[in-house]
Amino acid sequence: MPIINQSTYPGPPRYLFNCHLQTIVPSVFRKIEGVAYERERFLLSDGDFVDIDWLDTRSKKLVVLTHGLEGDSGRHYIKGTAKLFSQNGWDVLAWNCRSCSGEMNKAFRLYNHGEIGDISELINYALRTKHYEKIVLVGYSMGGNISLKYVGARGKELPDVVRGAAAFSAPTNLKTSAELLDLPKNRFYRDRFMKKLTKKITAKSELYPGKLDMSRLKNVKVWKDFDDFFSAPVNGYRDADDFYEQASAVNFIKEVRIPILICNAQNDPILNADCAPKALAEKHPFIFVETPKTGGHVGFLVKNDKFTWSERRALDFLS
Repeated sequence: MPIINQSTYPGPPRYLFNCHLQTIVPSVFRKIEGVAYERERFLLSDGDFVDIDWLDTRSKKLVVLTHGLEGDSGRHYIKGTAKLFSQNGWDVLAWNCRSCSGEMNKAFRLYNHGEIGDISELINYALRTKHYEKIVLVGYSMGGNISLKYVGARGKELPDVVRGAAAFSAPTNLKTSAELLDLPKNRFYRDRFMKKLTKKITAKSELYPGKLDMSRLKNVKVWKDFDDFFSAPVNGYRDADDFYEQASAVNFIKEVRIPILICNAQNDPILNADCAPKALAEKHPFIFVETPKTGGHVGFLVKNDKFTWSERRALDFLS
């Protein structure tokens, strides 16, 4: 029954006294120096591409890092994790989901919470070219859901060298997460995500005229509308409900055969308890659930520490 009832997170600095400050301050102000990626453009099997960033220490151990919605490999939480793992003898592969590296991808599709074909291709590529003996996954927010769905959906077919995964602030139940974004208190996050995604959907529509009905933007009243009108069709889902069902990691992780850590703060403004499946963890030997009282969404700052608690927790769990 691997539910971690006493989290090791000591709590944020005193000036971060609510969930919004704990979320926004590190996102805006935290800077990570000394991370010099080597970029590689990786061609996917469908002819599209993703850009991947390496830290190569000539190790036999690799950590694969996946960012959140509208993030990239340069986000503070990815660079912080990359730096910490690299300093502790790991190679790092921090990948940018399609359209997230500064250049629009080619295919009529974008990235999404349920896309695991791309990460699977990257892991197979790393195994072919660098012969790793151990691979682990760390994901934040959307990237946490992708990482968890990958190891769950692959189940017994997962490469033997993939040994564990850690996900922080992961929306493993997309339906409830979408509903939370519509609450008035979360308007800041909703508007920020919507603005960025609308820009990408518009650019994709210009590349593929007639494939999307952009006039429906004026009919978007709640987040589910956007997913019905745009996220689902551009990513091959029937509608928003199909997207939520097929993309939510909670529907796949019962099949995991390696240790996974799901760590969501209790005060996360855009996640609720449905995203931390304690009932499933109580019956499953490989699912560890940890729910610190505070931390916000992809926050987890610690006083007088250049690394976040989540970054150190990931290294500890996966080592």
